[in-house]
Amino acid sequence: MAENEIRLQKYMSESGVSSRRKAEELIIKGKVKVNGQIASIGDKVKPKKDVVTVDGKKIINNTKPMYIMLHKPRGYVTTMSDELGRRCVANLVKNVKERVYPIGRLDRNSEGLLLMTNDGEFANTMMHPSNHVGKRYRVTIRPSITKDQIDLIASGIVIDGRKTAPCEVSVLNTDIDKMVLSIVLYEGRNRQIRKIFEKLNIEVARLKRTEYGPVKLGMLPLGEWRELRAEEVQRLMSLSSEKRSTNFD
Repeated sequence: MAENEIRLQKYMSESGVSSRRKAEELIIKGKVKVNGQIASIGDKVKPKKDVVTVDGKKIINNTKPMYIMLHKPRGYVTTMSDELGRRCVANLVKNVKERVYPIGRLDRNSEGLLLMTNDGEFANTMMHPSNHVGKRYRVTIRPSITKDQIDLIASGIVIDGRKTAPCEVSVLNTDIDKMVLSIVLYEGRNRQIRKIFEKLNIEVARLKRTEYGPVKLGMLPLGEWRELRAEEVQRLMSLSSEKRSTNFD
């Protein structure tokens, strides 16, 4: 029986090299070769027969699926390497048995729960535009804001020329010169919370992600990681499927 061919970027993601999106970037940059020939977007490979290399290193697809959550500290960029020499989350997961990469991003000055994996299909599912799994953030702002402003944020506010999706906003604590909010987002736009408050001329003093769908940061120490439990992975996938089904109805 002839071996089935699969798309090159799918093979790379399943091998734990990168997400499909990152794999496409590597292919476009000419860093990927198949049997010694520079690959192109759309190429297919036979996993057991073809030799695929990235920057001259052969890909071997014998990895065990790994799903972890990291308590990202402030001051780290959400990349596996950085040309500017900044601290990367890769430095915090060096002792993970498999090579994992981040799902989505937390900006350099934000902290909290960051999911990482070597399962490209899982990463794609979590980052798919139709997958609106709620992500909860603890946001400290200066100064405080009004109820009308809270209602505006919750119903949607225009940033970058497009209105944000409805979200959940509640007040956790109020002080003389600051306020602590809980915000649950259902979309993953770049620096969304910071841009919302920038538009309102309010400073974000601290931004921490505490929940990703059913997965909670809990008491995981800063800078540490743990594997997701099987039921956590299953709940994330099932919740994503429910969202997609609802979106297609």
